[in-house]
Amino acid sequence: MTDSSKIIDGKAFAEGLRARVATLAAAFERAAGRKAGLAVVLVGEDPASQVYVRSKGKQTVACGMASFEHKLPEDTTQEALLALVRRLNEDATVDGILVQLPLPRHLDEQAVVEAISPAKDVDGLTPVSTGRLALGLPGLVPCTPLGSLMLLKDRLGSLSGLDAVVIGRSILVGKPMAQLLLSESCTVTIAHSRTKNLADVVRRADIVVAAVGRAEMVKGDWLKPGATVIDVGINRVPALDAVAAAERKTRLVGDVDFASAVAVAGAITPVPGGVGPMTIAVLLRNALVAAHANAGIALGADAI
Repeated sequence: MTDSSKIIDGKAFAEGLRARVATLAAAFERAAGRKAGLAVVLVGEDPASQVYVRSKGKQTVACGMASFEHKLPEDTTQEALLALVRRLNEDATVDGILVQLPLPRHLDEQAVVEAISPAKDVDGLTPVSTGRLALGLPGLVPCTPLGSLMLLKDRLGSLSGLDAVVIGRSILVGKPMAQLLLSESCTVTIAHSRTKNLADVVRRADIVVAAVGRAEMVKGDWLKPGATVIDVGINRVPALDAVAAAERKTRLVGDVDFASAVAVAGAITPVPGGVGPMTIAVLLRNALVAAHANAGIALGADAI
């Protein structure tokens, strides 16, 4: 039986964060005379992206912000997409712009991301946002790493001096996560699927962030007893039940083998219900931070 005290409840934390965003969004509307606005651009008919965009829109409105959804056909040209991004950059009612990735293969994702105004880059992926994070300057930070950091600080308090291993080196999670941990005075190692003796590297860590995209790769015997584990992975694997598996039903698992890891870890995020709910909540937080900056309205550094 799992010790519930070990479980880091991302769903509950995200609910609290959204409530704080809603309170501050109402205050922003009173001060600015308009709602904070978040624009989401979806190109194509990818079912998972469609569900995600709908969820973002509903949660944006629920928090008292304006939601602008732009759904474009699969065959949208690069020029048309860039023109839309430029219009959103210039739209004073839009504070945050998120282009849902991945884009159809004929489109240049990097060029599209670079076209977004850094002041509205709620995904934290433009070169300016990335550079500011690397330099330790204030700016908009990728949502999943920032959400992971919030969960770590909520559970552990100060992270100063702790050894952290980030497994994964993507620009979406791994690299920004390492930068955020460095900013908290952790000693950080970035590992990945090709790291030699990966289990030994992980075993040294007080904090393990798994974001490598391999189902249940990190085993319990890889962990230092009492380590705090943040599992960013979302992988679909066959259902355990033989009948369900025969019907090609699937289940969600992370990059960590939860069953073996929970017995060793001091605290761990489950999948689902851990990091996942934080991503949209932090997106809303980033949109509100951008709105305050764009409107020239002060927002306390620790407000959200």
